[in-house]
Parts: sequence; C-alpha cells; structure tokens
Amino acid sequence: MPEKKFKLPEEWFIQADYDLGTAEAMFKAGRYIYVVFMCHLSIEKALKAFYAKKFEKDPPKTHDLIYLIKKVELVLPYPHQEFLKILNDLSVPTRYPDKLEKLLKQYKEERTEKLLNQTKELLQWLKERL
Repeated sequence: MPEKKFKLPEEWFIQADYDLGTAEAMFKAGRYIYVVFMCHLSIEKALKAFYAKKFEKDPPKTHDLIYLIKKVELVLPYPHQEFLKILNDLSVPTRYPDKLEKLLKQYKEERTEKLLNQTKELLQWLKERL
C-alpha cells in the first residue's frame, strides 16, 4: 500500500495532545500568555485532523478556527461554539501582543486556568467525534 502524501488525522491529534501538554507546563510555570497560545494551537491541530480526514490532504496554513470548523462542516454544541469564538479571537493578541505588560495583566491564573480547562473539554469532545 503506498504511503499517504498528507499528514494523517492521528498525527494531528498526537500533536494536539503534545501542545495541550505544553499548555499545562506553561500554566505550572506561570507563563499564562503561552498557555493561551498553546491552547489555540492544540485546538487548531485537532480541527486540522478533521480536515485531513475529510479531504485526504493537508489543511490550509491558517490559524482561523472558525474557518476550519466551517470547512469541515462540524457543528459544535453551544458552549463549545462560544469558547471556540473566544479562543479564535485570542490568537493574534497572544502571538503578537501590542504591549506585553498589558497582556500579562489580562491573563492571570484564574482566567487562564478556565481557558485551559475549556480547551481540555473541547479537545476531548473533538477526539470522540473523529
């Protein structure tokens, strides 16, 4: 059997899990901006697994979670929909903050822990559906 020429969905999920582990490590280290960044990356890779499965090719190079959800025609339950929108909007500011000090003040332990837990829940939901 010839080898597939695109990254398999399973590999995307392996990387999504790894990124979630990195988010947890960053949380323990108090590096909260990177927790958010890695949470976004984890969900992005999970959605790219759906894309790879559906289209049997590598997904586009995008960080837009909403775009990926629409492309794979995945319907999320309401709480996950709302969280996905929030996480999607946090992508650019945590990647390229205008003012680091301002962003650091916005992401304290409690807020970041909530985002991390919601990411874990969404990732688990996605895994159960692939």
